[in-house]
Amino acid sequence: MKTVLITGASGGIGEAIAREMDKYGYAVAVTYNKNKEKADKLCSELQNAMAFQCDVSSFSSVEKLYTDVINTFGHIDSVINNAGTAFTGLLQDMTEEQILNIINTDLNGVIYSTKFAARAMVKQHSGNIINISSVWGVVGASCEAVYSAAKGGVVTFTKAMAKELAPSGIRVNCISPGVIKTPMLDCYSAEDLQALADETPLGRIGTPQDVANTVAFLASDNSAFITGQNIVVDGGFVL
Repeated sequence: MKTVLITGASGGIGEAIAREMDKYGYAVAVTYNKNKEKADKLCSELQNAMAFQCDVSSFSSVEKLYTDVINTFGHIDSVINNAGTAFTGLLQDMTEEQILNIINTDLNGVIYSTKFAARAMVKQHSGNIINISSVWGVVGASCEAVYSAAKGGVVTFTKAMAKELAPSGIRVNCISPGVIKTPMLDCYSAEDLQALADETPLGRIGTPQDVANTVAFLASDNSAFITGQNIVVDGGFVL
């Protein structure tokens, strides 16, 4: 049985990814930072899943995660680096703590996870790493400058690692979602959400399932000749 490790699996997009991979018969390592209750509930609804606590901004926490997952499942076939955080505000008003929290979680967390994923996958000469970035990592967003920088770093890091790991039979790709209906949008009014939908050429806001479907494709053999790519899932929002 193939195994997938998903960071941030207790969140909206992460949960959708976990459920989609479960449909394809994967054993799922559901990773969470603080929401143990939600992670445990998700695991109980999947065929073969186990929850693991991890703070992706911590090198030692990520190292322990990989040790625990491999000890539990024996191997890892796919890794979805999905965990992330965001902050909206002017750069000049941000504290050092706020800046480092975004960089350490959204960028360093992906780097740490990929390091340990690569170490495990090189031994088996196969594997699939999928990083979740953002459209703001492609075009940048006012009042989300640090977030944009971190997510942009994920896109470039993906391309570099795709070159580095290809000789070992490991593919590395990236997905950059646009406006996706998750709890992160709960602060927006119905009017604001409609305005965002109106700005999207396909006429709607994306769903976590839209992202999960793309993950499933990139993790499958249907994308066997695709690596180093950043697929923008945004309904044309940033065209």
